[in-house]
Amino acid sequence: MKRACEIKPAGAWNEASAVDCIALDAHERHRRRIVLTTERGTRFLLDLPQATALRDGDGLLLDDGAIVRVAGRPESLLEITAASAQELARLAWHIGNRHIDVQIVGHTLRIRRERVIADMLRGLGARVAPIEAPFDPEPGAYAHHHHHHHHHHHHHHHHQHDDHE
Repeated sequence: MKRACEIKPAGAWNEASAVDCIALDAHERHRRRIVLTTERGTRFLLDLPQATALRDGDGLLLDDGAIVRVAGRPESLLEITAASAQELARLAWHIGNRHIDVQIVGHTLRIRRERVIADMLRGLGARVAPIEAPFDPEPGAYAHHHHHHHHHHHHHHHHQHDDHE
């Protein structure tokens, strides 16, 4: 099976040279080691030094030199706008407080579609619109979940690290 051990960042390579494409949603794009199948049916092992959030437009360099383009699969999102930058910052704070993945696009926020959150945001005065778009959340949300390793308490045993590290 082919292996991909290197990422070409979006914009840093010629997308026209891609031999194939793979569409992944935001959860699927935060990986270190996983077997993937491209749209044309090529199976390959993504094998990265550490878990990396792949972006729409990134290229995965296979060991035979071919590049597979990563496409963000459209997801059901909410696009949040506010009357002012100050209001938007307040909304972002409320969202961040709940450890929800958020993407900042210009003067709007995007989160996964969730009725409870939508109602809360509308209650705070936000304008909330359902959209379908690839989701590239801000890095950081994952850190809340995966770095609860107590680095300062070494009781002579090794922590098992999962694939998301």
